[in-house]
Amino acid sequence: MKPDTVKPVIFNSISELHRDLGLPKPLHPLVSLVDYGEIKENTDELVKGMILNFYKISYKRNFRGKIRYGQHYYDFDEGGLSFISPNQVITGNVAEADYGGYTLLFHPDFIRSHALGSAIRRFGFFAYSASEALYLSDKEKEIIIGIFKNIEYELSQSIDNFSQDIIISQIEQLLNYSNRFYNRQFITRQAAHHDLLNQLEKLLDDHFNHEDGLTKGLPSVQDISGQLSVSQRYLSDMLRQLTGQTTQQHIHARLIEKAKEILISSNLTIAEIAYKLGFEHPQSFNKLFKSKTSSSPLEFRQSFN
Repeated sequence: MKPDTVKPVIFNSISELHRDLGLPKPLHPLVSLVDYGEIKENTDELVKGMILNFYKISYKRNFRGKIRYGQHYYDFDEGGLSFISPNQVITGNVAEADYGGYTLLFHPDFIRSHALGSAIRRFGFFAYSASEALYLSDKEKEIIIGIFKNIEYELSQSIDNFSQDIIISQIEQLLNYSNRFYNRQFITRQAAHHDLLNQLEKLLDDHFNHEDGLTKGLPSVQDISGQLSVSQRYLSDMLRQLTGQTTQQHIHARLIEKAKEILISSNLTIAEIAYKLGFEHPQSFNKLFKSKTSSSPLEFRQSFN
């Protein structure tokens, strides 16, 4: 282990995090809305590494510092909305930070008995990296901050039989709006996303047009996203918006095009083509080809004879 390796601080409860941030006890043990302006404690040690065992949705404005996820730093100068799921490692360098905004914290137990407890898995942006934060228009900021204010108001009231349902409905509304705004972001940032798509196409060209690439087998979504320095989920969501296909579907489509080219232009057997394309078993190649074209590789070849 390197001497400068820092073991992340693990927070199992929202109360523990409040204590280390120098904040009063949360009004509810399983959910809290924190105004960044109220944090008085020095957070330098915390941002060297921490793991939260609860959800964190943060809106930062006028942020001058860097947050790190994995091997990448992201500059939040423009502000943005970010989403952290339980057990993600958060590190950063905010020595020059001067920002405002809110962070919503809620424990999985708070939503576990509600439909959102299982439905939250469909919100893919919890798997996005910090560099894929949601940037909001002025109107969108008003909507998001309005929801935060609603949650803040509800937490300030005496807890009754309706409190949990009302707060969860606000969290769900926040997530649904975020989903809508992310789809808008895919559209408004198409130029940058088309550049990413071009990089993806180049990677696949290099793979399918070189013998050494083919012998390594199919590139995985993890490999591709890693080379493009984006998260797997963000890449698939971006591609779905631009092309109607996920990353896996896009890779398979390129594979099928290459297979068709070899089937038409060579005398290799179907098994030889399967091995050439990186399949360990010809049956797997046959099954994939037929699922994508409605004909077997042999039937496709015969249609050109």
